[in-house]
Amino acid sequence: MSDINKVRNFAIIAHIDHGKSTIADRMIQTCGGLSEREMKEQVLDSMDIERERGITIKAQTVKLNYKSKDGNTYKLNIIDTPGHVDFSYEVSRSLLACEGSVLIVDSSQGVEAQTLANVYQALDSDHHIIPVLNKIDLPASDVEKVKKQIEDVIGIDTSKAISCSGKTGEGIQEILETIVKDLPAPKGNLPSKLKSLLVDSWYDSYLGVVILVRVIDGKIRKGMKIKLMSTNRDYQIEKVGIFTPKAQDIEELSAGEIGFIITGIKSLSETKVGDTICDSSDPIEKPLPGFKPSKPVVFCGLFPVDSSEYQKLKDGLAKLKLNDSSFSYEAESSSALGLGFRCGFLGLLHLEIITQRLEREFDINLITTTPGVVYKLKKINNETEDLQNPSSMPDPSQIKYIEEPWIKATVITPDEYLGSIIKICQDKRGIQKDLSYSGNRAVLVYELPLNEVVFDFYDRLKSMTSGYASFDYEITGYKEGDLVKLGILVNNEPVDALSMIIHKEFAQSQGRLVCEKLKDLIPRHNFMIPIQAAIGGKIIARESIKGFKKDVLTKIHGGGARDRKRKLLEKQKKGKSRAKQFGRVEIPQEAFIGVLKINKEN
Repeated sequence: MSDINKVRNFAIIAHIDHGKSTIADRMIQTCGGLSEREMKEQVLDSMDIERERGITIKAQTVKLNYKSKDGNTYKLNIIDTPGHVDFSYEVSRSLLACEGSVLIVDSSQGVEAQTLANVYQALDSDHHIIPVLNKIDLPASDVEKVKKQIEDVIGIDTSKAISCSGKTGEGIQEILETIVKDLPAPKGNLPSKLKSLLVDSWYDSYLGVVILVRVIDGKIRKGMKIKLMSTNRDYQIEKVGIFTPKAQDIEELSAGEIGFIITGIKSLSETKVGDTICDSSDPIEKPLPGFKPSKPVVFCGLFPVDSSEYQKLKDGLAKLKLNDSSFSYEAESSSALGLGFRCGFLGLLHLEIITQRLEREFDINLITTTPGVVYKLKKINNETEDLQNPSSMPDPSQIKYIEEPWIKATVITPDEYLGSIIKICQDKRGIQKDLSYSGNRAVLVYELPLNEVVFDFYDRLKSMTSGYASFDYEITGYKEGDLVKLGILVNNEPVDALSMIIHKEFAQSQGRLVCEKLKDLIPRHNFMIPIQAAIGGKIIARESIKGFKKDVLTKIHGGGARDRKRKLLEKQKKGKSRAKQFGRVEIPQEAFIGVLKINKEN
């Protein structure tokens, strides 16, 4: 029988690139989870894209046996979490399955924006936090300065902070000793009825759905019948196991432990993250509170460059959805781009990773439309409607007002870049909320509209601060905004794929930019093509592409030439106006891609 007092569940939290996955590697090595031959760098980052970019996307768990200096053997359940803001839902979920956190701060870079965000999430989950200063082998490391920064900015006592190096392995033993000594054991009751939390689930092509569980009370055994409380359906457990980090089958998981179960479920939609699992023969009355569901905040259209790849794209999205329930998609069609999908993501990095995986794993060439956010429309008849796609916006006369999502953004930057960051925040309609200092670094808090941030804010922030500033945000709610739909007309025909929702203040300049870009990118036809930007029925910008002019007068000589020339020119004019009326303007795909790039460049 497992002794619950010898179990420690903890998450490793940090800003991007502060060394979470490397320290997890050293812990696995120290505890003998893998042999030297099986070890590789960032062993828990299993996806190629994670290894290539050096970021963690999915939280991973490992169970290790650690023999401490007091002679006892402890079971350590480690969850290595992502650091990027787009994957903060993975972090919040992981924290609720643990009792403590190991906070890693790079001793050469100090506290960053996501360090703050992750610590606050851990404190909200009542975690005991162990501060660890990593990368002390670097010449730029300044342990005392960073300790003071942690105390000033976060407010955590650093008198017991541990200095270590994930690269050399120095200090890893001390971290493990502090974990078994200072972190609380899980609370749980072995003789009670089974109560267990569904932490995560993913699809395995051989086993079906693999469910990661944290057992709160009782035990979960192979062959047992369980009930998922949200769907009220019963299943039989075929396999129980743990990750060491290799998957290893065991007979049972007891209260306080984290492991996986396989029940033969084939569809991920049946396993809701945050669900409660209980014994179907002896169910509990009340489910656990669970997690807040992750909601997509950024939407864009994905279309195949070659329309014959539509089915391939559909299959690719369905397969990715199996292992990432946080993005959504639905079919849509565009007169310009053909058949495609409207997809929802947690942020721009999430969007980039999904599109990269589609292109790489399924060999599809994609066109991505301008990313947009979800707006709330209040109609004249007091109905409220969510709007993701600008082309489905109703007539302005039916709309009372439009609300847009706002975020609270935290930017941590060296002092010398503060002026340019404040300017970009003001340009993006930001409202300054707070400014404080820790040494020569400023902590700036702004309220910003999400649709201003989603295009290029992060890229511009990084480029103007040479990569030194860090940025984190959380959505605070919706506010009414002076927003309009900017429509683009080519030869008096609206082009759905180029319409966008934009603040009235920026509509004219943006409309002019799009018209100028399309003038350069649409080839000339036999007739003149007007390109217009409009808000409702009002044209706010216009460019014209001149038609080819055929010289019809060269062969006319001699008497009555003037009248004959006039007649021919009249005839040509009629032909041109008929061509303009019935002729179709072919908009090349480069034109769409060029317009989508405008938002990045400006």
